[in-house]
Amino acid sequence: MNERPWYERAFDAPYLGLYPHRDLAAARAEVAALRARGLRGRGLDVGCGFGRHALAMLEEGIDAFGLDLSRELLARAAWLEGGARLRGRLLRGDVRALPVRERSLDFVTLFFSSFGYFDEAGNARALAEIGRVLRGEGLALLDLMNPTRVRERLEPFTRTERGGRILEERRSLLDSGRRVRKDVSLVERDGTTRRWHEDVRLYEVGELEPLLARAGLRLERAEGDFDGRPAAPDAPRQIVWARR
Repeated sequence: MNERPWYERAFDAPYLGLYPHRDLAAARAEVAALRARGLRGRGLDVGCGFGRHALAMLEEGIDAFGLDLSRELLARAAWLEGGARLRGRLLRGDVRALPVRERSLDFVTLFFSSFGYFDEAGNARALAEIGRVLRGEGLALLDLMNPTRVRERLEPFTRTERGGRILEERRSLLDSGRRVRKDVSLVERDGTTRRWHEDVRLYEVGELEPLLARAGLRLERAEGDFDGRPAAPDAPRQIVWARR
């Protein structure tokens, strides 16, 4: 029997406890910064989790919907302050087969390294779907890890205790540094241990540009963080703006 892929097993309710700083307040700050630089219209946040960015967009007057593969994370939207606004706006689905009409959206966003989960063909298929659903001049915005920073600053092992839970993370580079893998062990307060891994493709802008072109998208710019700073080897993030 084949094991489910990592991205179907990793993102359940306990996952949220690993990233307490990735909350609604952070999403509001990120969305406000992007709106000031052109995020607008009607769009879809892919890999939305419990909907924090979609909700932040709605609060900014942006007509946003969310999509995620995890039923458990989608169910957590009800816990958000103001989460009732997301009722009827969150979909379960896969980015490689978006349940969205062709040329119907002004933007698609992927926050928090939500691109690069698949093999090369799968990642190309995800971009093709994003290109398919965007209108002319529609925006694809990818919030990615900065490959150079990850490779230079990778911590092979960390151990953290939070509220009686013990989190151990082992990180490694694979495929000549093109992928980063994280093996996670989480010991709950009752002694129960959960283990899973994450495995994400690291894309340089130069690698992304031809993939975007094949999806009918053109690279507009790359930034080093949500504040719009220039992309640089030591920048915190790699924010890629592409247009249909």
